[in-house]
Amino acid sequence: MAYLMNRRNFLKTSSAGALSLGLMPGLTRRVAPSDRLRVAHIGLNGMGTNHLNWFAKLPDVEVVGLCDVDETHLNKALGVLQNLQPNTTAKTYADFRHLLDRPDIDAITCATPDHWHAQIAIMAFQAGKDVYGEKPLSYSVHEGQQMLKALNRHNRIFQLGTQIHAGNNYHRVVEIIRAGAIGKVNTVRLWKTGFPPVLGPANYQTPPPTLNWDMWLGPAPVSLYTPERCHVNYRYFLDYSGGVFQDFWCHIADVVWWSVNPTGLRSIKAVGGAPEGIADAPKWIDIDYEFDGLTLHWTSTPPNVPGAEKRHIGAYFEGDKGTLICDYETREITINGVTMTDLPDIPITIERSPGHQQNFVNAVKLRQQPESNLAYARQMTLPMHLGLISYRLGQPLEWNASKEKFRHNSEANSLLSRTYRKGWNLI
Repeated sequence: MAYLMNRRNFLKTSSAGALSLGLMPGLTRRVAPSDRLRVAHIGLNGMGTNHLNWFAKLPDVEVVGLCDVDETHLNKALGVLQNLQPNTTAKTYADFRHLLDRPDIDAITCATPDHWHAQIAIMAFQAGKDVYGEKPLSYSVHEGQQMLKALNRHNRIFQLGTQIHAGNNYHRVVEIIRAGAIGKVNTVRLWKTGFPPVLGPANYQTPPPTLNWDMWLGPAPVSLYTPERCHVNYRYFLDYSGGVFQDFWCHIADVVWWSVNPTGLRSIKAVGGAPEGIADAPKWIDIDYEFDGLTLHWTSTPPNVPGAEKRHIGAYFEGDKGTLICDYETREITINGVTMTDLPDIPITIERSPGHQQNFVNAVKLRQQPESNLAYARQMTLPMHLGLISYRLGQPLEWNASKEKFRHNSEANSLLSRTYRKGWNLI
């Protein structure tokens, strides 16, 4: 069945009287600090299963709902939950809109393909629910803008699923750089190795009866079903995501925005290579960004700097007093030719995380934005979108940071948003 109802029509036709309550934040359940948070999960394959495992094991969380457009994923997730919480009474859903209509749900997690992230989050905010959303934040720049507006309008809490942000290593890197140990940072080099799988040829066929392919596509352009485009492989198609680059940008760019907070982006220049097979996200991509007082380079191979070759992902900070290289779990600081793993004289100044998911739960209870909040995540994610636009157009681009528009390039500006497929603009 094709679910081609917009939000207004869906509200009119829903049979649940609780529907209207779910859209009025003032009537949603208020969570006292001592209460258990009632959480539901949307998108349950891959990372969604991790969400379920993480939250179901927290003592102050009760999982009360599961949703996926693929019945096989839904049934598998229910089995996982029943093992973790044998007395669970969680309900299952094929359409996330029915789940959002429940006024007894405090928060949702979202681990759908990227092209669904924004609409689900915005509709959850409208329904008075807080959101733990998997990275990347959104499919487009415009969606990120709309998400932030909706969050502020409805006074909601959001945590981006950059789990590495919670680790001690990133905290310590930020403390060292902010303390000025390597001086003023003028250049940062980011990289992630690895190529996408070769997909194809396309095996077009009738979707399996367990999968609602029309809803899986949702706002994305219409496409015949082929397993090569669906589920995990979606990230290698520009209709839904942005390849290896988009998959990993947030995890390593996070430590850069946290420590030096680049501002005043002026230009973006991307070059890359097309993949083999039917996918179209870049096989590799190198991008040069110019910010006020800072140059940032992204490469798909390690840069020619000490320590990079042994790391499949990393950040290399060049300051006027020294350098710092890090990945998720390690770091090396080099000053005056001496390399160290820490600088004990620099005090601990950043409160350590109780755990990424627990941080979100605490934030919901206290009504305070968490570590990887939406305003921060949007600024950190925005250059990723711009790099892909430069790659798609095959040209360098100039950016007006205050207006969040490209300068003198209507074609590039047209790619800051996307017209949703007819019937699937639900907000």
